[in-house]
Amino acid sequence: MKELTKAEERIMQLLWKLEKAFTREIVDEFENNKPSYTTVATVLTVLEQKGFVANEKLGNSKRYHPLVTKEQYSDFALNNVVGKYFEGSLSKLVSFFTEKKDMDLDELNEIMDIIEKNKKEK
Repeated sequence: MKELTKAEERIMQLLWKLEKAFTREIVDEFENNKPSYTTVATVLTVLEQKGFVANEKLGNSKRYHPLVTKEQYSDFALNNVVGKYFEGSLSKLVSFFTEKKDMDLDELNEIMDIIEKNKKEK
């Protein structure tokens, strides 16, 4: 899997939300600073070449749908960040967040609950 650019990732976020969409529908989802139709169409073509989306022709239009799930890409992106910046160590990632982000006790307890739940499921 390849890393997405910011523009590609934004389009994918909208397509994951919509599940299937025409280019115009994706453009309409932007609230501020709407990109042009041709810009979105170009990004969709690139995403198709990268294997992230496919389309079905309906008349003269193409309706796009994701081939990669949000969960699949999230897993890839997280592993990429952990590998690049935390030497592949999740504990270093967690340590970074606890040191750099002001986490309150409720947040830390929630994280511990998630860890305990996952331990029980395994």
